[in-house]
Amino acid sequence: MITPWLRNATFAIGLATLTHPACAQQADFNEVGKQMAIMLQNSHFARLPYNAELSRNFFGDYLADLDFQKLYFTQKDIDSFSAQYGERLHTLLLQGNSMEPGTEIYSMFRVRVAQRVKHAEEILAGDFDFTGDQTVMMSRKDAVWPKDEKEARRVWEHQIKEAVLAETLRRETLTRMAEEQGKPDPGANDLGPREKVALRYKRLLASVQDVDDEDVANYFLSAVSRAYDPHTDYMSFREMSRFKDGMKNELVGIGALLQAEEDGATIIKGIVVGGPADKEGQLKLNDRVVGVNSLNTESTEDTTDIMFMSIDKVVDLIRGAEGTSVALKVEPSGGAPGETKIIVIERDKVELKDEQASGEMIEMKNEEGKVRRIGVITLPSFYADFDEGLTRCSVDVERILVRLMEEKMDGLIFDLRNNGGGSLEEVRRMTGFFVPSGPVVQVKNTLGQVQVKDSDDKKPIYTGPMVVMTDKSSASASEIIAGALQDYNRAVVVGDSSTFGKGTVQQPMDIGRMLPLFAARKKAGYLKVTIQKFYRPSGSSTQMDGVVPGIVLPSITDALDVGEAFLDNALPHDRIRPAPDFKALDAQALFIPELKELSRERVEECQDFTYVIEDILKAKDRLKRNEVSLNKLGREKEIAESEVIKKERNAERRERFTEVAKADANRFTFYKLTLDDLKKGADLQAYDPSKENGDYMRRAVDETANLDDTPKWPSGLNAEKREAMHVLRDLIDLTETAKMAGLLRSDGGLR
Repeated sequence: MITPWLRNATFAIGLATLTHPACAQQADFNEVGKQMAIMLQNSHFARLPYNAELSRNFFGDYLADLDFQKLYFTQKDIDSFSAQYGERLHTLLLQGNSMEPGTEIYSMFRVRVAQRVKHAEEILAGDFDFTGDQTVMMSRKDAVWPKDEKEARRVWEHQIKEAVLAETLRRETLTRMAEEQGKPDPGANDLGPREKVALRYKRLLASVQDVDDEDVANYFLSAVSRAYDPHTDYMSFREMSRFKDGMKNELVGIGALLQAEEDGATIIKGIVVGGPADKEGQLKLNDRVVGVNSLNTESTEDTTDIMFMSIDKVVDLIRGAEGTSVALKVEPSGGAPGETKIIVIERDKVELKDEQASGEMIEMKNEEGKVRRIGVITLPSFYADFDEGLTRCSVDVERILVRLMEEKMDGLIFDLRNNGGGSLEEVRRMTGFFVPSGPVVQVKNTLGQVQVKDSDDKKPIYTGPMVVMTDKSSASASEIIAGALQDYNRAVVVGDSSTFGKGTVQQPMDIGRMLPLFAARKKAGYLKVTIQKFYRPSGSSTQMDGVVPGIVLPSITDALDVGEAFLDNALPHDRIRPAPDFKALDAQALFIPELKELSRERVEECQDFTYVIEDILKAKDRLKRNEVSLNKLGREKEIAESEVIKKERNAERRERFTEVAKADANRFTFYKLTLDDLKKGADLQAYDPSKENGDYMRRAVDETANLDDTPKWPSGLNAEKREAMHVLRDLIDLTETAKMAGLLRSDGGLR
């Protein structure tokens, strides 16, 4: 669970009071909670008993959302709220009184945060002793609540002390690195560690104070819905708007990347090339935005002071209808202290090109000089425009796939790493590009009824050798297609020990439609509810277990609590019967045993994977200990040891990467293929991926990141992608050998 002020990165200034009741133009969130509770009972897949036990889950999840590190509430607070509401929340929801406990608990949270921040100011004004043997827990998720205010203050003192020590060590480390490399110190003009920490808590306080009814309803009703499962969620009107923009890979705004600064301003960290801000020309990288006039009126009273405001709320102020203008109050980068100017920008559509499907052709020579043409399709998400249907990732992938086939690729890598899912319809259609007509996914509803969803095409578009890349962040729709291709023995899955493990289907439901006839419906929000579980053609659910690759590569995520199995209230894994018309291809034609052995030999010889395995062991040990020292000398020793290891690794990598890059220059030729290239009908253009920064957005220089002297991957190929290419090359070679020997049947199987 992520606490609301972290999840929304909210840092707004001022003390805001909750308004009661809701204004006439806005939905009554008590009624919204009532209707949501009814919808959950009628629609959620699990059909959980609606009783006191579920109420306790509502209560626990809400507290965990607000105070997941158990730093603000005390056990006395918890006991008091538990006695009053712990077993009544389910009843209060149906009675239309849910905002009373939601608001009361949040109000106490706000009081406790104000107390802690005031205490932080007192602590920061005093002296610190970093010579003792004190330690602080890295994660307090499983800790007990402080029993009273006295114990809470003691826990808080350790937190502040650790924050100051960490900032001090960070600053010293950056200064040392800058001196060693002869580069500017990024913290030379920065505030001191105490001031820096003080600002963080000022932002924290502002984030907690600046809330309205919609915010509190969002926090509370989200906790209620996630008590059913991790992916059932209440989405406020604002969240649903952002969700739709993300699914369309398009928004209406100014085309600028924003970042909250610790001093309260919002800084311009990127400008979309060809976007509204770029065309207007006045807004520059590292400019500081301090005010927004959403309507671009002449009145200064209409300009909203956005100091310490959350990025989400700043974005909401800047976005608007296409063709309208927004006025930004800006402190120019490099300008005189206190200098400001007004920049007016007309809003327009901005494509999120970083999230679009893209292609690549890699010509790969073997030792004998024989060239294999490796096609790569990278898909960041299964996006689709739910409103107008103008944007569909399956259409984009099909166009790239056909073009790669026209370029005579010998094999395909389908890269689904970091793909969190999206449209089920898009993945169903896309799977049909690679397998014969048949079942893609099975979907079971709460009544146990199973529906089999088949692919569209009678014949696949591409039938050649294929590898699918996955990692722990590959979820939902990514797991459907990876699981289906694995079940059909159509592709070799390569990646982390498993995918995320999300095997459930959610449907957004407009709560406003369920409100009484004459009730206000504005900003009622949506319930994104789990209505089904999906299953692979073989009958196995991806829920919890995910998709286990045929070839597993070492990954640091194996040391971390990443995946469905680590989420609260996750639904269990299960199986159903295989789909009636499911018929797998010949597994022998994938040569999995041979590919595993060849990959194992390379991984064992790969120094980069050896480093990963070493890091996994260290991370597991660190997380198991779950403590960090407050002794400065001890921490400096740990940092020094880490720096020695890093320097040794970087020295080894620089030498090795130089040789690898030389070999790559003779071995590889890279061609990029974007959707814009396809629209223009352009020929494939050779490029150097090691120097590729993207032409979609101009980004501000990160001086801190520039101090990281870790050498870049040769040819832009990290160890995982390079190994996937080797696996595909082996698959191509083995398939060709079998074909030449007459062992390959016309249906792709082996004789």
